[in-house]
Amino acid sequence: MDSENPLGRFLRARRELVRPEDVDIPPAGRRRVAGLRREEVALLAGVSTDYYIRLEQGRERHPSAQVAEALARALVLEEDAVAHLHRLARRAPGRRRRPAARRERVSPALLRMMDGWPRTPAVVLGRCLTVLAHNTLGGALFDGHTHSRDLVRLVFLDPDAREFYPDWERVAVNTVAGLRAAAGVDEEDPELIAVVGELSLKSEAFRRLWARHDIRQKTHEIKRFRHRLVGELTLEYEALTVNSAPGQQLIVYQAEPGSPSEQALSLLGSLVADAVETPHEPMSTATKDSSA
Repeated sequence: MDSENPLGRFLRARRELVRPEDVDIPPAGRRRVAGLRREEVALLAGVSTDYYIRLEQGRERHPSAQVAEALARALVLEEDAVAHLHRLARRAPGRRRRPAARRERVSPALLRMMDGWPRTPAVVLGRCLTVLAHNTLGGALFDGHTHSRDLVRLVFLDPDAREFYPDWERVAVNTVAGLRAAAGVDEEDPELIAVVGELSLKSEAFRRLWARHDIRQKTHEIKRFRHRLVGELTLEYEALTVNSAPGQQLIVYQAEPGSPSEQALSLLGSLVADAVETPHEPMSTATKDSSA
């Protein structure tokens, strides 16, 4: 993964997604480029065209906070993308020396807390959206899939993904945007390089979405599942940051009280009641992390 000019690549990708009508630029015949022209972004941001070109080309890499904010407005960026742009603008030059790779561990206290939610699916995700731990119902929600312990590979490589996620297109967009948000500006993370490299080769849909540079934190969403054992489930989730372990997220799912989804979730809990009752770290994830 080329990490020499992340700011420039981000600006270009986002520029190509903005339509002239999105920023009140009147149509002027046939356009040879997707999205806005460089000079149009410069005009909207109040900077010279030459300076903006230097930013995209990597000859200028540290715009001021004021310029970054103006570029964010010109490119119609959402809140998470604005924060990402500011991080890229502050990024130290040159390659950073990475510490030795370490296995991501989930704290025993968090595992015990998850164990106390027998009727609530809960999973802990790592920085590349791998499942580091889950409680019994959380494991049952994703069980039965080739990539059930890796949410990005599940969405793009699992043969049953489009059946499992009835709203697959929306899930795919949000998954890639969430992966970028989880990775932050550290594009040299070996795990991220491996995930992006594999999926770029194996999935055209992933390759196209990754090139858009969408970035969006997992926070709150209503998601539909088609489970092989209990059928349709419509669940609301909250993504909570694990402050004691930077990069980890606790994802908690719940169904609307009294809904068919609550009944289906209760049935799923009954079907797995004789399974292991304590949260555990999936063997596949533990093996992969320990060999990183």
